[in-house]
Amino acid sequence: MKAFEYENYGSPEVLKMIDVEIPKPKKDEVLVKMKASTVTATEVTFRKGEPYFTRLFTGLRSPKLKRLGEMVAGIVEEVGPDHKEFKKGDSVFGIAGPDFGANGEYALIGKKGVLAHKPSSMTFDEAVAAVDGFMTALPFLRDTGEIQKGQSILINGASGSVGSAAVQIAKFFGAQVTGVCSGRNRAIVMGLGADHVIDYTTNDFTKTDETYDIIFDTVGNLNFGRTKSNLNENGVFLEAAVGVKTFGSVLRTAFGGGKKARVAATGLRNPKDKKKDLLLLKQLLELGRFVPYIDRSYHFKDLSSAHEYVDSGRKRGNVVLMY
Repeated sequence: MKAFEYENYGSPEVLKMIDVEIPKPKKDEVLVKMKASTVTATEVTFRKGEPYFTRLFTGLRSPKLKRLGEMVAGIVEEVGPDHKEFKKGDSVFGIAGPDFGANGEYALIGKKGVLAHKPSSMTFDEAVAAVDGFMTALPFLRDTGEIQKGQSILINGASGSVGSAAVQIAKFFGAQVTGVCSGRNRAIVMGLGADHVIDYTTNDFTKTDETYDIIFDTVGNLNFGRTKSNLNENGVFLEAAVGVKTFGSVLRTAFGGGKKARVAATGLRNPKDKKKDLLLLKQLLELGRFVPYIDRSYHFKDLSSAHEYVDSGRKRGNVVLMY
């Protein structure tokens, strides 16, 4: 089968297509013939090895994981002898797990990954586009931010994959949502349910007196110190794209009351918890209560071009790979 792997950190050109054997599922593993995936911000971080401190986890000199690919949508090709949930021919979607591996024509999903039956009313690209944003934003808002009905939340990067999901999830919880994005994306964010939109190209909310119960930075260009004055008493700053400054703020605000900075390793959660959230996503998709936004689609063989577009910073919603 064809797969993309990389030996060194760097630009999208480090991703090389190679020929490898189709893996054989063992025990409880599931082999999925890939139909669609996405290029996520996490994968770009792993490919670049930046910020540099992330190499403590991804490999100091060279990447530990050679094959990226986080999100999965496809058809079950084969299951291991101990597997009971899925069978050959089932249409599934989900997450490959922290070891990635979906950047191939087939993906082997083990115990760290989670799968669910794809909603029958959705195409593979629509289903996979929903996974990254929802499965990141939900635990951030529900568990880490402890969002409550009637609270005010500002979402920085509201037109991105995680941001667009966060807007919808915050509205589910009954929050008042302000989205920060460029003016060209205003209609998208308002269409997802935001109550207010701030165009960051003309307005800097950190220079205003507006305050919020939660500030959720899905991009990584804010920090606790810069936004502290915009938090209500006992307000929470959440950052999905964690930087060194935020780690320091988390430690300094961990004890006692007052304003806090918090982060969450959503990709490292217990697979059982992920499974519950994936099934919730499936239900919401079937009811039409959660809408993924697809910016662009690329063929799998054009993976480097897809990464290049994500690198550009112009991405809205999700960038999908079709196989």
